[in-house]
Amino acid sequence: MATTADLQSEYPVSDVQQAEHVTQEHLDVLIVGAGISGIGGAVHLQERCPNASFALLEGRPALGGTWDLFRYPGVRSDSDMHTLGYRFKPWKHEKSIADGAVILDYLNEVVSENDLARHIRFSHKVSKAQWSSTEAQWTVTAERTDTTSGAVQTTTLTCGFLFMCSGYYSYREGYTPAFSGRDDFQGTIIHPQNWPEDIDYNGQRIVVIGSGATAMTLVPALAETAAHVTMVQRSPTYVVARPARDAIANRIRKFLPDRLAYAVIRRKNIFNQGLVYRKTRTEPDKVRKLLLAGVREGLGPDYDVDRHFSPSYNPWDQRLCLIRDGDLFKTIRSGKVSIVTEQIETFTEKGLRLSSGLELEADLIVTATGLNLVTLGEMEFEVDGQLVDFSRTWTYRGLAYSGIPNLVSTFGYVNASWTLKADLTSEYVCRLLNHMAAVKATRCTPNLRLEDAEMPERQWIEDFPAGYMQRSMHLLPRQGDREPWLNPQDYRRDVKMIRRGAIDDGVMSFDAPNLRTKSTK
Repeated sequence: MATTADLQSEYPVSDVQQAEHVTQEHLDVLIVGAGISGIGGAVHLQERCPNASFALLEGRPALGGTWDLFRYPGVRSDSDMHTLGYRFKPWKHEKSIADGAVILDYLNEVVSENDLARHIRFSHKVSKAQWSSTEAQWTVTAERTDTTSGAVQTTTLTCGFLFMCSGYYSYREGYTPAFSGRDDFQGTIIHPQNWPEDIDYNGQRIVVIGSGATAMTLVPALAETAAHVTMVQRSPTYVVARPARDAIANRIRKFLPDRLAYAVIRRKNIFNQGLVYRKTRTEPDKVRKLLLAGVREGLGPDYDVDRHFSPSYNPWDQRLCLIRDGDLFKTIRSGKVSIVTEQIETFTEKGLRLSSGLELEADLIVTATGLNLVTLGEMEFEVDGQLVDFSRTWTYRGLAYSGIPNLVSTFGYVNASWTLKADLTSEYVCRLLNHMAAVKATRCTPNLRLEDAEMPERQWIEDFPAGYMQRSMHLLPRQGDREPWLNPQDYRRDVKMIRRGAIDDGVMSFDAPNLRTKSTK
């Protein structure tokens, strides 16, 4: 059914005023975000809850989320696509570590094959969600931008269930520290999240500030045509070189049907990821030696690996960076890339001055300094007129929040592929909705039990001191010391807790407040 905002785009104002009696559009489920999480959620919903009406609200004019937003040179996955891909959609490309454009093609295929385009409403940036227990529904407010005129209109929809798939970082801008003297620099400064399409850096001297996954990807790509690229890092990051093509996976695909081959490869990769991560927890020194040995093999015996690639923390205390086909090592050996491990004192007119007094001249400075984390899409939430502070809630199975009805959000793994958790979360949402239908409930709410009242508070994600996490951890929900109040960041544990765990577990309560209200009238 059309909303008032829809009518405004089709009829003169006078006609809209005459149509004020039109009922506000209501959907069973609203999915916020049309990136990896939202598209996957829609496929699961369509297959497992075929009678549910739904729509995806996407703030941007195109689908893809991260893979549409980031356009910097060399953008690619930092996880293998057999686990970053969906459980239901085999990855068939020969490259397991894929370029951003290829990943976007994969997402468009999913949308086309599942006829999802008709459910996606682009340029709808959601700003507020308000829950009413009396009506047992969310009222969602979005700013709808006309892609032709740029005009912005406010539109509202209602839904019985809200599925947040908007990611975990701000799309408005990336994180950039306050650098002294920044305004003095006479060249160009760019953050990778806002990479301009028309920039020409051929033959230029480039400084990239940062040592995370973005910097590791950017640097060798820029070095292809730049005069020279210098990566400046405060401290080193663990890196591991892996081939873009998974030889074992490509061999398996020659002998098995696509779906069976994909399942085998996916299980293999999930097992290997989990094994490596567990080894970093139990034998960190051994893993550290193996990682540094790989770097020495890639850079040769004369390179100062201890200074530039040997962090002070243990492996996987922060995210491990993937070097595809050893490209960073190759560009360092060629002399086109230099690594400098030192504090920045100030920007200058010509570049940077470091704490040692060394000056780096540059035409272009790229601040690959990270992301700004946000909770649930930078939206405002209310429950029965009360503003929600998610930092005062407890996480439920790592996907819902204590005291917040009919709401699930997707937050993937920091130590494995995002989509592994996204698939589990989507499966859970469908199980939850089907159970609600079976018991004729219109509200589901995770509530603390008496024995949970004195739980010790733990951070949303533990043992992961990366700066982008620590800057925003105070905004995120707490976890406890027992199920289901956990966010373990462990796929094997989540399979048991989310995929196999009971829906009616004595913690998630089910009722129908709107039906009770109607029966008393």
